[in-house]
Amino acid sequence: MGQFIDVTQDGPVTVLTINRPDKRNAMSDGLLAEIDGFFQAPPDGTRVVVITGRGGHYCAGLDLSEHQNRDAEATMHHSRNWHAVMDRIQTGGLPVVSAMSGAVIGGGLELATSTHVRIAEPSCIFQLPEGRRGIFVGGGATVRVARIIGPDRMTEMMLTGRKYGTEDAVAMGLAHYSVGEGESLPKAMEIAHQIAGNAALSNYMMIQGIARINDMARSDGLFVESLCAALSQTSPDALEGLAAFLEKRPPQFR
Repeated sequence: MGQFIDVTQDGPVTVLTINRPDKRNAMSDGLLAEIDGFFQAPPDGTRVVVITGRGGHYCAGLDLSEHQNRDAEATMHHSRNWHAVMDRIQTGGLPVVSAMSGAVIGGGLELATSTHVRIAEPSCIFQLPEGRRGIFVGGGATVRVARIIGPDRMTEMMLTGRKYGTEDAVAMGLAHYSVGEGESLPKAMEIAHQIAGNAALSNYMMIQGIARINDMARSDGLFVESLCAALSQTSPDALEGLAAFLEKRPPQFR
């Protein structure tokens, strides 16, 4: 529990709820720090995290009411801190599921695209409005969003400030699942518990390996894939998975 986030546990799944409903869960420095603190030291027993927002919105981006006049150096460091927090979410080792409704805008979209599974309700609005406000993204969108939808589409999003709905977001890859109103969190919990039943090592390999391999040259990526395969396929969990398959029973991973 913090000033800006609520944390609850359901067995191996921990739910982080952004709790600034009066601000459409806009991202302040305090909220970012609490999210960072959570991912630096997740509650014991956590195997999967679900991020959602209270009050009908996921995250409406940077809280412009708290905007500070920073010089270029301070702005760079502020941006790099965002990058560090989003990197911790994406590559920290825990699978993270986003249950999204309402605003998924600016920094909220940067947060969402640092997570691994994204579930959207019909009310979702996906937008990068920075270009219409005379500024540029700074929380990692040029890497995370652009690698999902492509630089051409992201350029259009920023030039026009265009809002995309849930069905378009699923088609573009910004969301993986489209669900009914009020159904994102139940669906996220269902998926999170399913993921929590996987072997922890293979989950870790998927989170750490796939995004990094995408950044590598072809031959380097194939070599790293072989290393991941060698480590995971010779683990005790791999032996349990094979035994469970042959014995027609659910696996009991560590």
